[in-house]
Amino acid sequence: MPRSHPLPKIWLMTDARFGDDQLRAIQQLPARSGVVFRHYHLATQQRRALFAKVLRMCRRRGHIVLLAGDERTALRWHADGFHQRSRGQTKLLHSAPVHNAREIASVKRRGPDLLFLSPLFDTNSHPGTRPLGPLQFQRLAKLGKTAAIIALGGMTRQSAQMLCPRTIHGWAAIDAFRKKAA
Repeated sequence: MPRSHPLPKIWLMTDARFGDDQLRAIQQLPARSGVVFRHYHLATQQRRALFAKVLRMCRRRGHIVLLAGDERTALRWHADGFHQRSRGQTKLLHSAPVHNAREIASVKRRGPDLLFLSPLFDTNSHPGTRPLGPLQFQRLAKLGKTAAIIALGGMTRQSAQMLCPRTIHGWAAIDAFRKKAA
């Protein structure tokens, strides 16, 4: 996918909790959304086979697909980009997860296109983790302003509408899409 393609504002983070509803959740996303394929728990062959199914579905819907992992694997698997804190210039779309000012400063030097900043709110993905909350999130989002900021952590369509569009580019979720697929 060329970098000139508009960056999606809505992202689904894949997760083992989807079970067999993963593809249905992707199909229900608005056209031209984004998907970050994770599924770290699978063996490489199983992960690649599931990724191939997800990629086919995403291509049909016009979604961008990022592979959580290194750039080399993302290239081999024909992903649009990769999701990892890693080195600088790349041919692919590059996103990185960040949680605090130190991580933002470190990752920002590598020139990612997107920063997934989390957790904004309480989330089932990281129970017991203290959420940033709206004020701290906004402060950190401003530090990462050279990249598009994606809000993650307890996000829903409703909570995304409360965030400042000048500060964030979009939002990502797991559970918000699981409920819709169920």
